[in-house]
Amino acid sequence: MSAGAPSQAGLEITSPANPRVKRLVALRQRRARDRAGVTLVEGYEELGLALSAGARPRELYVCPALAGSGAQQMIDRVSSLGAEVVRVSRPVFGKIAYRESPDGWLAVLPAVRTSLAALEPGRGPLVLICEGVEKPGNLGAILRTADAAGVTAVIAADPVTDWANPNVVRASKGTVFSVPVASASTAEVFAWLAEHSLALVAAAPDGDVPLTAADLTGPTAIAVGSEARGLPAAWLERAGTRLRIPMFGHADSLNVSTSAAILLYEAVRQRTPGGRRRRGRSGRTAGPGVGAAAGPVALPGRG
Repeated sequence: MSAGAPSQAGLEITSPANPRVKRLVALRQRRARDRAGVTLVEGYEELGLALSAGARPRELYVCPALAGSGAQQMIDRVSSLGAEVVRVSRPVFGKIAYRESPDGWLAVLPAVRTSLAALEPGRGPLVLICEGVEKPGNLGAILRTADAAGVTAVIAADPVTDWANPNVVRASKGTVFSVPVASASTAEVFAWLAEHSLALVAAAPDGDVPLTAADLTGPTAIAVGSEARGLPAAWLERAGTRLRIPMFGHADSLNVSTSAAILLYEAVRQRTPGGRRRRGRSGRTAGPGVGAAAGPVALPGRG
């Protein structure tokens, strides 16, 4: 047992055939997660961030052979929230883990709230909309950027994957619990934007406004499209401004999470005291993955 590994008290599972193990493996599937209303969080760092964001685990599975120093402190923290703590053997953890290099920590938490109606933008919002983004890894990376940039919320429009997907949670490093998220249809998102007076700006390959020339200092929603198709026509037609991200090399597109980071941090730059709006050079425009929708904005707040 490694230094700092958990004490021997409590329930222990040593057989990969245990019914709990089968249930945890089943939770990798969206239907099972939706039915149970839970998500899985794997990893010490990810669990710690989720706890700091106010998440309360229902169950914690820890492998003493893999858990490192400070394990008992984390166990005590989770136990104090009323969660059941279960020790498991290395073979069992190998069965329930979904990461390639597990560190011995897996928790079952209530799924994050995803109701668009419950989302309040607050003052000077900066919202990111992901329309039809397919890859969980990209959604997770977008959440990490959104958390770092202080984005008000991230909305999945016509979602292909769910916020409780373990790979979204993993790629987000747990920030899915710190950034308000929602899922809704395109029509519902359009109605929500109108209700809260958020302007929509679309980043498009044929956009007529260079990124740094757009005014992103008012209540704004920035929408990015799927990797394969970019934003659908409905979003481009709805937007009051079409932005382009200049490109000067041979590549004709950017990864959607990279595009989102560029767009968000331009908005952050403009909203930062002393930030200057500066007209950039015009270059080739990033391709389909750069679809973005936004409008005026202020310093990002999370309402």
